[in-house]
Amino acid sequence: MSLIETENVYLFIPNIIGYARIVLAVVSFYFMPTNYVISSWCYIISVLLDALDGHAARKFNQSTKFGAMLDQLTDRCGTMGLLVTLSYFYPKYMFWFQLSMAIDVACHWFYLHTSLLQGKTSHKFIDMNENPIMHIYYTNRTVLGFMCLFNELFYAALYLLYFTPGPLFLGVPFFKLLAIVSAPVAIVKTLISVIHGVVASVNITTIDTKDREDAKKKDQSKKSE
Repeated sequence: MSLIETENVYLFIPNIIGYARIVLAVVSFYFMPTNYVISSWCYIISVLLDALDGHAARKFNQSTKFGAMLDQLTDRCGTMGLLVTLSYFYPKYMFWFQLSMAIDVACHWFYLHTSLLQGKTSHKFIDMNENPIMHIYYTNRTVLGFMCLFNELFYAALYLLYFTPGPLFLGVPFFKLLAIVSAPVAIVKTLISVIHGVVASVNITTIDTKDREDAKKKDQSKKSE
């Protein structure tokens, strides 16, 4: 009889929080075209839980590859669902929303997958010899939190503006002001996503080169036998 109890990763606290985020996102998607109050609250709570699951993973020592993947996919799908709705609300800017979705999903997936190939637990655990911008972005929690928050606020403000301008602040509709203030951060975050892709390209070609060199050494050793 094994003295080591098998853990159920699916029931880890941060992963349960992740499932709650998925449910909230689905409800938010359903009400997005018609009820901005329900949709907004569900989306906001889901975003706030994104910060909570990371703290839970560290506190309970429950960081897992499954949790990292679940977190990333929930983030990407949540933002993508909102951008699809914005494309419907603002068809004139559909191309830019499509481009934002493509960059966000492709570059993050590429970087996360490359990180896992390198044997890392999460794509946010980077080495000093990697891109310095990425190092600041992922090791300084204040910078990371600020960027993620204002990126979400930009798209959320555009969504709310479709239904209501919000209260006046300094003579300007609040949601319009929020969109203007958060827009530069959203643009910078998109550029960081591009850096994700560039760093991943460098890392994965390094893996490819090493694998090919190892394969050649094996072939040469077989021939010499």
